[in-house]
Amino acid sequence: MLERSNMGMSGRLSGRLWRRQAARQDPSVRYLAKTNLTRPVIITAFEGWNDAGEAASQAASYLARSWGATPLAEIDPEEFFDFTEVRPEVNLLEGRGRQIVWPSTSIAVAPSSEGERDVVLLRGHEPHLRWRTYCGVVAGIARALDADSVITLGAYLSEVTHGRPVPVNAVSTLGDTVDNFGVSASMYEGPTGIVGVLGLTLAELGMETTSVWASVPCYSLPVSAKAALALVRVATQITGRSVETAELEEEAAEYDRRMDELVNEDENVAAYVARLEEMEDVVGAELSAEGLTDEIERFLRGGRQGS
Repeated sequence: MLERSNMGMSGRLSGRLWRRQAARQDPSVRYLAKTNLTRPVIITAFEGWNDAGEAASQAASYLARSWGATPLAEIDPEEFFDFTEVRPEVNLLEGRGRQIVWPSTSIAVAPSSEGERDVVLLRGHEPHLRWRTYCGVVAGIARALDADSVITLGAYLSEVTHGRPVPVNAVSTLGDTVDNFGVSASMYEGPTGIVGVLGLTLAELGMETTSVWASVPCYSLPVSAKAALALVRVATQITGRSVETAELEEEAAEYDRRMDELVNEDENVAAYVARLEEMEDVVGAELSAEGLTDEIERFLRGGRQGS
């Protein structure tokens, strides 16, 4: 342990440098590059339970690609994953045999333009094991990078229809600030994933955290570009970083078209969607996503009882 009494002025480590050295000593983290960041904000997204319609992971990948993010670090998966659940992959290398690719958590940095904040994107599959330890590792990375805020992205299946704007809700330590982003305050209680645990853990450590969730229809196709677009728009508002969304808008329009086809081709789905639309008309757009879901479920239960 380094004692303050033994530290002269010339040898004293700054808080920033100490945190960076401490984080780099974590054997779970492998740094791939050195960087100096400007007021970085971290955006996280995890595949799996927190990622209905792959909306969160698609949104984060789109931002990383659009902003030209480059690899910064990765979290070793060894103590956090059950490899029978998320298996490593074998890749063929030209003239060099084979390579094992492990499902690690990747961290990439998108440097800012003048006057903007740097963005760090943390992406991977939801870990299976040692969540508290994993959150501690992420917290160490945040400290090492001097990040003071984190945005977690998630998506869940809900009783909403595809033809209307995607309901987005959030919980944030920023208080009323999220109202400016056109999202509803989340009142959710119940089972959570790594997104919820990580957000609360970092908030307890004094970091500004905003957890943003998009609602995906229960009858959705496997990938919802429309929900991903909604998350991208909120994330860019919070970070103050702009991004060109024309490509994702086209994918969202194609999603709507294919969803229309799905409904038109299945009478049962069409009837289900019609009932949801009727309930949405009755409830209106004032409710949060959770409130809307509760109202729709009551409506459907009433309909079944009367049928």
